[in-house]
Amino acid sequence: MLLKLEPRGETSRAMIYLTPLLAILLTLIMGAILFALLGHNPLEAMYAFFISPISNSYGLGELAVKATPLILCAIGLALGFRANVWNIGAEGQLTLGAICGGGLALWFYDSESVFLLPAMALAGALGGLAWAAIPAFLKLRFNANEILTSLMLTYVATLLLSLLVHGPYRDPDGFNFPESRLFADSALLPVMVEGTRLHLGAAVAVFVVLVAWLVVSRSFIGFQIKVIGLTPAAAGYAGFRHHSLVWLTLLTGGALAGLAGLFEVAGPIGQITPVISPGYGFTAIIVAFVGRLHPIGILGAGLLIALSYLGGETVQIEMGLPQAVTGVFQGMLLFFLLACDVLIRYRVRWSIGASQEARGTAS
Repeated sequence: MLLKLEPRGETSRAMIYLTPLLAILLTLIMGAILFALLGHNPLEAMYAFFISPISNSYGLGELAVKATPLILCAIGLALGFRANVWNIGAEGQLTLGAICGGGLALWFYDSESVFLLPAMALAGALGGLAWAAIPAFLKLRFNANEILTSLMLTYVATLLLSLLVHGPYRDPDGFNFPESRLFADSALLPVMVEGTRLHLGAAVAVFVVLVAWLVVSRSFIGFQIKVIGLTPAAAGYAGFRHHSLVWLTLLTGGALAGLAGLFEVAGPIGQITPVISPGYGFTAIIVAFVGRLHPIGILGAGLLIALSYLGGETVQIEMGLPQAVTGVFQGMLLFFLLACDVLIRYRVRWSIGASQEARGTAS
């Protein structure tokens, strides 16, 4: 007997949106089993992971702070994924945004101008955009695979950051530590809720979600992206310009990732350090797919994945578990989502092997 997957005649639209919820449920069940195997009470561990981090106003603010870069990066990635443009380098584009926008803050470190922060945001977005322009150019000019080029550029960006914080960006009064001077108050994002670290970047992220929803659902550009992603031949017949949309989606994704990087250094970090993010650019890929590449879904998925970061930190402190628990939960969520996707698009069949069929025919 052989296990065989047969395509279903029609995919249930309701199941497409219900499978993320099913994947979350399966992740919770497996998470509880994992905690039990590690010798901890599953209920206490799950409470510490999912409830305790957001049990007060400060925790809710931290949730939004963690979700902001995830949502911004995922929105940009989702636009490209819808058009079959696979930007995997959001982490590098985030890093370039931090380098460019943060560099402006260091250049004008004694400035108190109200225009400094907007200029930093613009520089950060342009930095990420420029970094994303490289795989866009290589794809259209030399047919280079954007998955590989965008991914490899991430490591170039990381090395560039290390070079700068050990060199030109290093604080001259910092006792030779590889980090920049602290940003001036004029270069920091305003805090929106007193007693928390919830900054203006979170409001910008929500605004970006709304704009992206309008673009995807109510604009001709969103329609072109959808058609090119589903049926490239029909898009070409209709006269849609594939090259233009490759540029648009990659540059938009790079700009949003660069803005996310600037929000990190001008928000919770307050300076440029050798590590800007714990992998937000890569985790944003999970956020995009859990959110079904839809802006509103990405908003919810971003909050969920941000909670996994907070939960990982909480169980590390309270229960002595390793920080790797965060990655395990994120990996399980993606695994179960992909598994559910397979089952809603294919049905499992048991089939008789060719040799068994031959023996049956002979007998």
